Amino acid sequence: MIQKFFSETFYLNFFFSRNFRLSTFFQKTIYSIRNKGAFVISHLICNIPNQKVWVRREYLRDLQDGHGEFVEGHWVSAKSLPGRAFYFETFLPEYGALFDKLPISAFVSEPNTPSVDMALPDLQFWNCMDYGVTCIQKQFIGSMDFEIYTKNHGFVKGSYIATLDNYHIHADEIDYSTAEQPDEHKSFNLLELENGQYCLYPNNRMRVYDNSLTPKNPKMPDFRVSTEYYQVENGNEYRLGDTEEYYYDIDKDSDDDTLPSTVLLNQGC
Repeated sequence: MIQKFFSETFYLNFFFSRNFRLSTFFQKTIYSIRNKGAFVISHLICNIPNQKVWVRREYLRDLQDGHGEFVEGHWVSAKSLPGRAFYFETFLPEYGALFDKLPISAFVSEPNTPSVDMALPDLQFWNCMDYGVTCIQKQFIGSMDFEIYTKNHGFVKGSYIATLDNYHIHADEIDYSTAEQPDEHKSFNLLELENGQYCLYPNNRMRVYDNSLTPKNPKMPDFRVSTEYYQVENGNEYRLGDTEEYYYDIDKDSDDDTLPSTVLLNQGC
């Protein structure tokens, strides 16, 4: 039975008591894991790069008022709830406050309304796919030119910030999402657009151009969606479990004529 470590009153009292000792804390933590199961660490939220943004004030007022007003903010984290848009936690220095559950449409790069003001469905193409979420920065393409193909406003150029990606957290829980299905999985590339808004777009709705590597007239992609599950163990005709050698080596003089004459498989360590 999985235990949530910090839900136990003993550990809360112990952590904040005067008798707290780091060594004792780790000893009791290890004991708890061994005897009660590993505690759960939330994957609902991930850190994202600090980006100065301007928050549309109506999103801080539950869309009741504040339209046309802007508040300075700095991104802190992103939250992934299946079936919803990503929620951004934002630090508001003017108020000394944190405000989360802000969609990507709540932000602009300058304190004014964009001339082409796109709605949320044009800024995030798909909903979050699972509770598991991670954020990376793709360094190789980070400085390249980006162009997205929106639902209602054609092509819009932008610059890269980071990428959010979903995955299924626990192998022992039913995976009802599509985060790990090759024909349905989507990445969420976070871009700052030239119209002053931000977006979260999948790879197949954008183009990436490098000044040195991309030709003047690049080809139009004619790719098909990947439906294959690639793996390297199931269906392998070789059975090597009856050898104890560090480097598996099949004798080329083997009586099994279905095997190639020389096969050397590095087990690795």
